[in-house]
Amino acid sequence: MVRPFAQNVAQDRRKSFRFAGEGLAQSCEEDSIPWVVVVPFCLPGERVKCRVFKNDRMHSLADFIQILRPNTELRDDERVKCKYFSKCGGCQYQMLSYDSQLAFKRDVVVKAYKNYSDLPDSSIPEIQPTIGSPLQYGYRTKITPHFQAPPPKIDRNALQAQVEAGEKPDWLQIGFNIQSQNKVMDIEECPIATPVLNHALPEIYQTVVKTIHTYKKGATLLLRESLDTSVDPDPQDTSKDKQVCITNNHASIRERVGGFLFEYVASSFFQNNNAILPALTSYVREAIASLYPDPSDLARPTHLIDTYCGSGLFAITLSPDFSTVAGIEISADSILYAKHNAKLNNITPDKMSFRKGDAAEIFKSVSDFPPEKTVMVIDPPRKGCDDPFIKQLLEFRPKVVAYVSCNVHTQARDVGKILGATQDVLEGKGEKYVLESLRGFDLFPQTAHVESVAILRLV
Repeated sequence: MVRPFAQNVAQDRRKSFRFAGEGLAQSCEEDSIPWVVVVPFCLPGERVKCRVFKNDRMHSLADFIQILRPNTELRDDERVKCKYFSKCGGCQYQMLSYDSQLAFKRDVVVKAYKNYSDLPDSSIPEIQPTIGSPLQYGYRTKITPHFQAPPPKIDRNALQAQVEAGEKPDWLQIGFNIQSQNKVMDIEECPIATPVLNHALPEIYQTVVKTIHTYKKGATLLLRESLDTSVDPDPQDTSKDKQVCITNNHASIRERVGGFLFEYVASSFFQNNNAILPALTSYVREAIASLYPDPSDLARPTHLIDTYCGSGLFAITLSPDFSTVAGIEISADSILYAKHNAKLNNITPDKMSFRKGDAAEIFKSVSDFPPEKTVMVIDPPRKGCDDPFIKQLLEFRPKVVAYVSCNVHTQARDVGKILGATQDVLEGKGEKYVLESLRGFDLFPQTAHVESVAILRLV
């Protein structure tokens, strides 16, 4: 068993990183049995000092303390731009070059499909290099700092007098969680957040300090960058664009993605790296079009279905290539915003519609679409697609599926199920799904997170 403060050495670079960006280490104490210790903020081949805080059945979890022998080929601590790095749990890769980050993220996609898809190597195309973000810092358009409530037995009147005198209580921490702990640490700035959000942080934090005596529970703050919604929107004219920080969960956010405008409620989901969204949406559009390079090809799809469509990101950005587009959503509020965004981008209702789909029978709302001429975009939450959804997809059998995922492991599982269900060619159908292309996208530089786009076609 690895003891607290044991020194541990990571193994070879292809086996020593977890998908969450943590290192896998072994104790280097003499006469110790082989045992894996999961340690954050370290790299393959390094010797580190760590503190074990939890022993599980097959491994231990540890806090990072110190690098004893660095991997000089990969690590350069001069690259680190955040004074909280190695304490805050938000970033894992700031000590790496950006090329190394992208290479590690490609490995995550490779290993996910090897370990979770149950597909033979022959069914998986060569995984393309990960597409990087134009911004490696200052890209994140949404952050959610939080803080805990005052201690239960505190004198509220004394606390009020203290904060009114301009003194912050020692116990009040406003920011993000310490790595591996359910404990908040003070964060004065976040280098991966946009300058607009960082500029707004001090005043927002001061408001919390001045009013902390009124809180009975801890709270999470919202800071989200938006175009100024008091200015009339114009998809083509960027001259009046002004970025502001929104803190009201119920306010409307406006973003420009390439030549399109989007509005959505601040508390809802929308990708948090606006800088890479034009590249992501263009890639999906071009990957689909590349399957039918001849514009006169009669097999070229004419219909698009955007499932889990939210406020219409893929439905709208891919719409120029299709004559008929439908977005399916369970949330009525998201449908309202999606319809508004179609109008905002001058897309007429006879071309684009948004339909409420019950989860149990989600494809009933698009029963008028010809499957053999239809592309389906899937962009599910981290848990991926459930079996009833996959069953309905296989019954509908769209010609092309573009699966965009924020969790490549559940994507690999789902793609494996879809391909596996048609490998023997279902009776009477004569077609099966193949995986045409697979590529990662780095929406969150300096972190271990990677998005993935898989293109499937029925052949």
